[in-house]
Amino acid sequence: MLTTLLAARLPAVSGARVGAVMGRNVASLRSGPSYWIVLVSGFFEPLLYLLSIGVGVGALIGELRLEDGRVLSYAVFVAPAMLAVSAMTGVLAETTFNFFFKMKYSKTFEAILATPVGPLEVALGELSWAVVRGSFYTAVFIGVMVAMDLVSLGWALAAFPATVLVGFAFGAVGMALSTLMRGWQDFDLLNTGQFALFLFSGTFAPVQAYPLGVEILIQLTPLYHAVELVRGLALGSPGPGLLLNTAYLVAMALAGLLFAARRVERLLCA
Repeated sequence: MLTTLLAARLPAVSGARVGAVMGRNVASLRSGPSYWIVLVSGFFEPLLYLLSIGVGVGALIGELRLEDGRVLSYAVFVAPAMLAVSAMTGVLAETTFNFFFKMKYSKTFEAILATPVGPLEVALGELSWAVVRGSFYTAVFIGVMVAMDLVSLGWALAAFPATVLVGFAFGAVGMALSTLMRGWQDFDLLNTGQFALFLFSGTFAPVQAYPLGVEILIQLTPLYHAVELVRGLALGSPGPGLLLNTAYLVAMALAGLLFAARRVERLLCA
C-alpha cells in the first residue's frame, strides 16, 4: 500500500539518467590528484579512533561485559561502531560540503537540470555516488578489522550491507540538510551535531551506562540505530531488535531523499 502511494506521488525515475549523474562524479576522479587525496583521507579518521581508543585505551580497560552477559574485549566492542561511523562520515563528506558547493556556487545542478534529468534523479545520482564512496571506506575498514582479528570474515561480510544502508540513510539526510544551509558557517552546526552523535551513540560505551533519561534520548538518535545494526551483525548476534534499527534507517533514507529532491526542485526549478 505504501509503495503504491509513493509510486503515485513520485515522478518517473530513469536509471540511465541517475547513472549519468553518477558518471559525472566518476569523471571528476580524472580531474587530478586532489580529489583522490580527499577521497582516501576520509578513511583514516575512524581508523585512528579505532587504534587509539579501541586498541590503546582498550588495553587499559580490558574486557567489557554487555547487558546480555557476553564478555568482549574493548577493541571488539568499539570496532563495529567505528565501522558504522566510517559509513556515516564517508557519505556525509559527499552529500554536505560537496553537494552544497555544486548547488550554490558551481551551479552544477542548474546545468544538469537544463537536461531531461529531474530533481529526484539528481538527488538519487548524488546519493548513489556518495554511498559508493562510503562503501569504499567500509570495505577497507572491514579488511582492517578482519586482519586485526576483531571480527570473523563471515560476520564482517554480513555487516557490509548494513553499512550500505547506513550510508543511504545518512547521505539522504545530509543532502536534505545541505539544501537548508545559507552559507559555509551553517556547517559548524552540522559538524557539532555529527560529533555529538559520534561520542554519544553507544560507540565507546554501552548506552545502559548512561542515566535512564540520557539512554532514552540516545536511542532516538540515528547513529545509535546504525551502530546497533552493524554491531549486532558484526558480533554475530542478530535479533528482532535489528529489524527496528533497519526500519528506522530505511524511513530516514526515504524521508531525506524526498525532502532533498523537493528542495532542489524549489530552489533551482522555480
